[in-house]
Amino acid sequence: MPEPASFDAGSLVKGSAFNDMMREARPPYFLPGGGLAVPLHIMNKKALLAICIAVAIPLMFYGIAKQYGVSLPRHYFYDSIATRIKDGKEIDDTIWHKVANIRLVNQLGDTVSLDSLHGRVVIIDFFFTHCGSICPILTRNMRHMQDALKLRDDTKGIDTSFVKFLSLTVDPAHDSAPVLRKYADKYGVNSDVWWMLTGPKKTIYDFALNELKLGLQDSVSVDSNFVHTDYIALLDKDRVIRGYYHGTDTAALARLADDIVFIMLEKDKHYHSTAFDELRPMAIPIAVILLGTVIGVVYFSRKAKQTPTVPRKYREGSNPQA
Repeated sequence: MPEPASFDAGSLVKGSAFNDMMREARPPYFLPGGGLAVPLHIMNKKALLAICIAVAIPLMFYGIAKQYGVSLPRHYFYDSIATRIKDGKEIDDTIWHKVANIRLVNQLGDTVSLDSLHGRVVIIDFFFTHCGSICPILTRNMRHMQDALKLRDDTKGIDTSFVKFLSLTVDPAHDSAPVLRKYADKYGVNSDVWWMLTGPKKTIYDFALNELKLGLQDSVSVDSNFVHTDYIALLDKDRVIRGYYHGTDTAALARLADDIVFIMLEKDKHYHSTAFDELRPMAIPIAVILLGTVIGVVYFSRKAKQTPTVPRKYREGSNPQA
């Protein structure tokens, strides 16, 4: 079989013969050597479709994850319900119980307060230093959480200073600040993230029973004369109670660790986000997928973009009327 006649593509483009050829030709166009050329307008449509799919897929998964994602820790105890009007509709807002401020003395002898921990997640438990039953277990488990949430994890570069541990003694007459410091040193307590607190007994007991409401929890038996419980309370950044966990139960502590992360990722209820803010977490994945798609489209477009073979009737020496 004779080889196709060579031709000058530049002259064809300028001449009417090329225009007539492209009007009469139908895809696919065969290239010299048997290749296949896809018309540019078809390639553009395919490229646009590929880009749309590349953007749509991560958005679809983001929507599914947002709709059916992991539920956040519940809120405990509401103080009241406020009614407001928005866009002509009546809306009820639950005012959740916010734990009141408390001022106590830590193991370093410094007077500290909850107000100084604004914006932090707070983990609270109760103990006394000469306890020989659940308190040593509870303190060791708290220490394990402290170590897992170090102030600065140099290996991962994660700042965990948003968490504060508070251990309140239920025997403040015995547990002075120096006693607490000795106990803290024994268990490896880092005072930067964990305060062991003492103060007036009435202040501590009122806080446990009336603010943290330990006695209202199912299966929690709390003696108002001596608060001795292994329960740990979790407060969010607004000092709202978000969970109670058995401090001697490893499964409960694992759930506590997860809930700390969920609360930190929780959107600030006072911040009104825009559509862009909602999509911000997807910006990098979408950009990577979109860039990969564009590179792929450009690569295959250039590979396929070659001058098509001239139909036989326009080849040199052929009869156009054949």
